[in-house]
Amino acid sequence: MTTLNPQPPATKRPTLGTDRQSHVVADAITMLRRNLLHIVRYPGLSMFTILGPVVILLLVVFVFGGTLGAGLPGVDPAGGRDAYLAYVMPGILLITIAGTASGVAITVAMDMTEGITARFRTMAISRAAVLAGHVLGNTIQAIIAVVLVLGVGLLVGFRPTTGPLEWLAAAGLIVLIAFAVSWIGVAMGMQSKTVETASNLPLILTILPLLGSGFVPTASMPGWLQWFAQYQPFTPFIETIRGLLLGTPLGWNPVLAVGWCVVIAVAGYAWSMVIYELRSVR
Repeated sequence: MTTLNPQPPATKRPTLGTDRQSHVVADAITMLRRNLLHIVRYPGLSMFTILGPVVILLLVVFVFGGTLGAGLPGVDPAGGRDAYLAYVMPGILLITIAGTASGVAITVAMDMTEGITARFRTMAISRAAVLAGHVLGNTIQAIIAVVLVLGVGLLVGFRPTTGPLEWLAAAGLIVLIAFAVSWIGVAMGMQSKTVETASNLPLILTILPLLGSGFVPTASMPGWLQWFAQYQPFTPFIETIRGLLLGTPLGWNPVLAVGWCVVIAVAGYAWSMVIYELRSVR
């Protein structure tokens, strides 16, 4: 009597969902490497992102800081410049993050106008991964820029007054803001028909810290502008970072800041994907 050879035990195969997820992650990492190499090869945009906020910081502190600082509530006029440096530093960090949106918008617009994105659409690459590569690369660039600008602030006298846990929370919020702003920058780059438009469209993000509590208290603004300044997203961003680094009252600002980050990131992702899908059909 002949016996059948036993079959080897079946190996567990990955599910379709797991395979797709690993495919998206691998593609996103590949796109991230491409964008990091692009940053290294074209450092001009990165330098402008860093130098712009540094020039603004030095200008407002050493030219206007003494006068503006003396006008802050409860500040001794003799220490106005140091007080204003502490007050304005969170706003400068937010301008740094907002400035990176122009860089990623220009990069995305270049890929769109030069046909690189169209070539990606014909390849077996996850569409979400193409966009995620831009977002992750710009988030890393924004974090590096914030660290360098913060280093300049420390050199000229900025002295946070809180502990390591507050520093860690501030760092986490900065990463979250950079991630959300990067999605909006990608969407603006895809929406733009030319590279010139892509360089100008994100400037509105740079203006928002000026129209919030970044440089002066919102209570000092005219009534019609005060309402906008209080409820736009950059004011809770700034107030949360200011509270975490300097110990000012936080209130509901951390909740509002995280909520705005989620809304901005989701809106940027949806906007980007809609444009990507529409152009894929054409």
